Amino acid sequence: MRLIRNAFGRRRHGGARSSIRRRRTPRPLHLVLTAVLLLAVGAACATRDGSLPGTGDGQNAAGPGHRPGHPHQQAREQPPPVPKAKLTPEQRLAAAQRWGLDEAPLVAPPPPKEKPELSTPEWADKGSGLIPAPASVPTTEKIAFLTIDDGAAKDREFLDMVRELQVPLSAFLTDESAAEDYGYFRDLHALGVSIQNHTLRHPQLNHVSEDEKYNEICGQQEILEREIGVTPSLFRPPFGDFDADTLAVAEDCGIQAAPLWNEEAFADRIDFRHDDQQFHPGDIILTHFNGPRAWGGTMCDMLRTVLRKLTEQGYALARLEDYA
Repeated sequence: MRLIRNAFGRRRHGGARSSIRRRRTPRPLHLVLTAVLLLAVGAACATRDGSLPGTGDGQNAAGPGHRPGHPHQQAREQPPPVPKAKLTPEQRLAAAQRWGLDEAPLVAPPPPKEKPELSTPEWADKGSGLIPAPASVPTTEKIAFLTIDDGAAKDREFLDMVRELQVPLSAFLTDESAAEDYGYFRDLHALGVSIQNHTLRHPQLNHVSEDEKYNEICGQQEILEREIGVTPSLFRPPFGDFDADTLAVAEDCGIQAAPLWNEEAFADRIDFRHDDQQFHPGDIILTHFNGPRAWGGTMCDMLRTVLRKLTEQGYALARLEDYA
């Protein structure tokens, strides 16, 4: 085990004492102004154009007045996500129809009590004694796993869609993409989405030095521990490119597996690795935090595309971390 020190280590800040002022009793004029302001805000929130949710521009849609937190603000451990109350079939269908789906997404069966043994496909194998880099999870269940990389587009409507449909996801973040608003990903994590490692700056790790590998992987581990309050157990090598040293370094940084993928999802299509153009049990699906500039569609469009195709083929989404 190698001890690494780098510029991304935790910083400890002394807490500044804040003075506490007594509240003044509001004067009548203050009360009137406050009431007018509340009415104006309520009217603005109630104004909707009636279009399908998630069909806007989707680019960094943080909403009016939203201020991304400083990278070192809220640097505390986040509580685990609160278990979500199960929706009835009627509620699931109603939620699906609100988001432009004709059918409710199928629900995955409970995960196994013991996680299956993962393996690296032959086309990606780099030798024995390394952590696995699976493109799928061994299972007979008709389930697949949706994983989202980078963190560039921070679409607030996507949060609403994930919340209302209770979609299980995994996010693999790069610091260069996510750093401007880690608050968005804290919100995503609070919905039950797991946060995993995708390096600091998204390099091709099989083309950099060992020290740079450590900085990229261990450095992002430390940042996600600080910003989200999680210690990732999964790591996705950028571009799917890696060598044996990459997996050895990842293991030193606390990683247990380096998931690859068998499908890639876009706003309007899914590209399959399989010749039959079908999902297979346990497939891992790759997509990205993108929007109209890259896709011509939104994150919500991408999720609709994935859920329609999965439901059509009798598949449900499951949480990758329950199996890997």
